[in-house]
Amino acid sequence: MKALRWYGRNNVRVESVPDPGIVNPHDAIVRVTSTAICGSDLHIYDGYIPSMQAGDILGHEFMGEIVEVGPEVRSLRPGDRVVVPFTISCGACFFCKNELWSLCDNTNPNAWMAEQTYGYSPAGLFGYSHAFGGYAGGQAEYVRVPFADVGPLKVPAGIPDDRLLFLTDIFPTGYMAAENAGIRPGDTVAVWGCGPVGQFAIKSAWMFGAGRVIAIDRVAERLRLAEQEGRAESINFETNRDVTGQLKQMTGGRGPDCCIDAVGMEAHGGSSLDAMYDRVKQAVRMESDRAHVLREAIQSCRKGGTVSLAGVYGGFIDKMPMGAAFNKGLTLRMGQTHVPRFLKPLLRRIEEGEIDPSFVITHRLPLDEAPAAYRMFREKDDGCIKVVLTP
Repeated sequence: MKALRWYGRNNVRVESVPDPGIVNPHDAIVRVTSTAICGSDLHIYDGYIPSMQAGDILGHEFMGEIVEVGPEVRSLRPGDRVVVPFTISCGACFFCKNELWSLCDNTNPNAWMAEQTYGYSPAGLFGYSHAFGGYAGGQAEYVRVPFADVGPLKVPAGIPDDRLLFLTDIFPTGYMAAENAGIRPGDTVAVWGCGPVGQFAIKSAWMFGAGRVIAIDRVAERLRLAEQEGRAESINFETNRDVTGQLKQMTGGRGPDCCIDAVGMEAHGGSSLDAMYDRVKQAVRMESDRAHVLREAIQSCRKGGTVSLAGVYGGFIDKMPMGAAFNKGLTLRMGQTHVPRFLKPLLRRIEEGEIDPSFVITHRLPLDEAPAAYRMFREKDDGCIKVVLTP
């Protein structure tokens, strides 16, 4: 089969590899019909996720058709159409039983690697380094899916892939960010980052009853999409460098009730001093993540408010305004998305016509063009916001 493989920073290639097979009786094999490039994939592409190995298959947003199941799989059979969560969960451990699916105790065979950095291991992830299990990803023609009775969700035949694909990650991720933000009816919600996750966080904020949503980015196409599709007010941080001051002004001096960081570890921050500091320290590997947005969200949030992190952080950051977080009594919530918890409720919203998630797609390309697609997505060329690949 064909698959996209990683060979180092900014170096990915589509190559022929052996087809996956059933390894465990609870496995299924999925023929991929649609897959996507996620902003989290760019962290790998840019070289910031450790424990990658040459030849690893990338991708964690994918859906398709079941072509084979192991002898212990009961809920799926060949021919079923499924969306597959990016997290891999066993369904039986303490965390799965409490619907904390991304914290599963049993799906990372390399748990010791994650424990060295994080103290404990989260769940295994598709296509996201050996510290998260070393599982082959979904930017390929076929994928082996472990614990197939737990994660994949059968979906209706009459709904096109474009409307269902993002149930695998970015739609639930944006939704969980809004849920974690503790939005109450009438709240003002500020969302940093108008990439795909940020767009879904904006949409989800309205679902939770937000009174206002303010989107912060520097890319005109993304801000325009947030305004047109997300009904958000906007701040361009390149033309208005005092984002915290602008948010105070827009909220009568109080600040947003809820702040969502949909950027994570590769925040730009323009020419601010802390952003330049981050770039230098990250370049010499004295700091793993650029945390400008997180700092700004903490400084901007109103007293007693909530800061919700949907953007991925991979390691260590410094110069954090913990005094502001403490003295303002902020609540911080974060984490990899518990995708299975949201699949059926969000599918129902799609079926009822409340949302069409395909609004974020700007480019559809064959898998063979994935290396060029990664470059385009990274550089935001041609108004690129979201790329869907067809194997």
